[in-house]
Amino acid sequence: MTIGIVGLGLIGGSLAKAIRKKTEHTVLGGDVQDAIVLRAQAFEAIHGELTDESLAECDIVFLAVYPQDAMDYAIAHAEQFKKGGIVVDCCGVKSAVCPRLFALAKAHSFIFVGGHPMAGIEYSGFLHAQSHLFEGASMILVPNGEQRLQGDILDADTANNQAPEDTGALIAALHTLKQLFLSLGFSKVPVVTMEEHDRVIAYTSQLAHVVSSAYVKCPHAKKDSLAAGSFQDMTRVAQLNADMWTQLFLLNRTPLLEELDGLISRLQSYADALRNGEAQILWNLLEEGNRIKVALT
Repeated sequence: MTIGIVGLGLIGGSLAKAIRKKTEHTVLGGDVQDAIVLRAQAFEAIHGELTDESLAECDIVFLAVYPQDAMDYAIAHAEQFKKGGIVVDCCGVKSAVCPRLFALAKAHSFIFVGGHPMAGIEYSGFLHAQSHLFEGASMILVPNGEQRLQGDILDADTANNQAPEDTGALIAALHTLKQLFLSLGFSKVPVVTMEEHDRVIAYTSQLAHVVSSAYVKCPHAKKDSLAAGSFQDMTRVAQLNADMWTQLFLLNRTPLLEELDGLISRLQSYADALRNGEAQILWNLLEEGNRIKVALT
């Protein structure tokens, strides 16, 4: 296959390196910075540049850019995507992106699948891209929920003559994507709705970044030999790309606010127990947290 990657930052660059290293597919890459494309070619992360002309040759196109940029690119290049080809975004939100691109794909005869590689580090940019970034990670897929999917939708054998033509094409596309992602080191390829994705991401990822960013602002925070490992754990994801995370937070504000309000309420219980010297209540709160963590391990 020929695979195009729009955006050669940490995720796009890592996808390029992984595909180039672990498969026989041809990789074409594009970026707003020409120097990044040249660097990617020099490091043999891509076979060549992704251009408007070569876009039509791509069986799969990954949009590894910010949400608004992904939508803008897809709209601008809808006529150039290969008919029947697959387009996958890599954005951290889905409800703000998928509906518009599902409709665009239907109108222009390509297949759009929402995607979110659950992997990353605290650094951004192509210089930090790694071919092994996705080892053991999950690649979440969000297909068009309007199409009737039954059984194991990642099993190509279910794309039979009884399935509507568009559903059969989607099943085959999901199977192709699953095989590709497993070959890149992903351990799981779960398929969810965009609402489920955004709700879970608000808690498992976005809330953690908000908490880390707020925690590191403690006036006593400094590089200190007395700092314990817990401090490093809590502050790791405070080192982030503010442009990207601002966009992600605002696009997913309702689920994130629900999680943030819940956390603030729970923290208030700890503060009240401390303020009032209520040892038993504090013990109960701590022990409850301990039990939940053990159950999650």
